[in-house]
Amino acid sequence: MATGTQTDAPPRRKFSYARYSPTLALLRLLGRRGEAVARHTGELALLVWRVARSVLRGQIPLREVVAQMYWVGTQSLPIVLVTGTLAGIVTSQQGGYQFTGSVPLYVLGSVVVSSVVLELGPVMTAVVLIGRVGARITAELGTMKVSEQIDALLSLGRDPVRELVAPRVLAGVLTVPMLVGIANLAGIVAGMLAAQMTLGLGNETFLYGARLFWHSWDLLYSLTKGLVFGFIIPLIAAHMGLQTQGGAEGVGRATTEAVVFMTLAVLVLDALFPPLLLN
Repeated sequence: MATGTQTDAPPRRKFSYARYSPTLALLRLLGRRGEAVARHTGELALLVWRVARSVLRGQIPLREVVAQMYWVGTQSLPIVLVTGTLAGIVTSQQGGYQFTGSVPLYVLGSVVVSSVVLELGPVMTAVVLIGRVGARITAELGTMKVSEQIDALLSLGRDPVRELVAPRVLAGVLTVPMLVGIANLAGIVAGMLAAQMTLGLGNETFLYGARLFWHSWDLLYSLTKGLVFGFIIPLIAAHMGLQTQGGAEGVGRATTEAVVFMTLAVLVLDALFPPLLLN
């Protein structure tokens, strides 16, 4: 029986451009990604400025720098030695397999030394430190952020960048080049021993081939890579830690994103080094 009142109409579906235009949806996604990249870039640039200002003013706690150097350098030494040794062994064995023919075996010395010093030593060390150092920095600072310890430092008039970020970045800059040098030495020695055991290549012949194509710039190039990686890894890790939100789940998400960003940054920078410094 009609009562004269209007019956409830079914809810109208919200119009979505994305439903009817995949191009608009793609542009919307690209816009969000571009905005996020621009925001992270700006915040990283501001963080670099604040770290540099703290270092130039001498406001970094020296005790914290020494503690971070011990943690980043000394405690990372075993895994760096293992990584460098395996890199040298694998390069020597694969080179020996490919050079069985008309190529003189002494060339293997140059291949092992150049591969380890120019590429494998710095990059493998950086990848190891991303998992061991970078992830831990992000998790530490992220936990401090979600538990409001960062806010407590600010309320006490203490700068979190000066107290937490700058010592870690400075420790990375000072220790990673030394770790790269140690990894290079371990890789060369391991490659020389592997060539002697698997191919019967004497140490003198190996070193002759290494000296034949060696450039003094190669070592500086390798250590410069370590310097840049030692700066960018703790910087990105600290930035992602300070941006953490959402409790324990947010800490895990920030740590995962930080590892991805650090890995991409290391690979992109590694690709930029040859055209900038080797040519």
